[in-house]
Amino acid sequence: MSIVLIAEPDQLSVLKGRSEYSDAQAFTDAETPAALEAIMTGRPDIVAIERIFAKKSRGAALINRIKADTSLETVEIRIVSAESGASKSSGRGGSAAVPAAGPSGAAATAAAVATPPAALDQKGTRRAPRFRIIEGIEVLIDGNPAMLVDLSTVGAQVVSGTLLKPNQRVRLSFTEGAKPVRFSAGVAWSAFELPKAGPRYRAGIEFFDADPDAVGRFCDTNRAEDSKRN
Repeated sequence: MSIVLIAEPDQLSVLKGRSEYSDAQAFTDAETPAALEAIMTGRPDIVAIERIFAKKSRGAALINRIKADTSLETVEIRIVSAESGASKSSGRGGSAAVPAAGPSGAAATAAAVATPPAALDQKGTRRAPRFRIIEGIEVLIDGNPAMLVDLSTVGAQVVSGTLLKPNQRVRLSFTEGAKPVRFSAGVAWSAFELPKAGPRYRAGIEFFDADPDAVGRFCDTNRAEDSKRN
């Protein structure tokens, strides 16, 4: 029986010491993309995910990614505990029984990752109409490219291959006409995702000192035709 085991480093060492996981292909939480590749290519019988990791956004995103792939429908997702040795199993082709820990449990986290907040309400940034942007429009966040999802004069939603963390201060820039526009911003919320194209971060950005006229013109130029005021 083939097993892929994923956990934070301290829990991983405990689980690897157990006979049932001694021969498992093991990955730390920081190696989630590599673990997903091993699962996709090897299609193990069991994917064992330590419950602490399962409650976090990376663990929840991994569970969602496995469930969403029909080629992995025979893979059993097993939530295990390094503390007690107890585990909960999804069974083949079923839904993983992720142990809840109140509203911050893995099930709630999974839902947040699957459907990230559409607004920037966590930081009070829905103070202006927000518009969906046409596909393929990029901005730079600290010099790294990010795809723009929606935009208002006070905030935006982006998808980035670079780590974005809540409360992180960043510099955002784009070109409006032939003129570069740069300003300070902050990450209001962030969700880790594992789509087929590879790992990424979806984030809400709050603008601090942006020129609203420049942002408004950029929005008018690049907003989708069917974008509506929210």
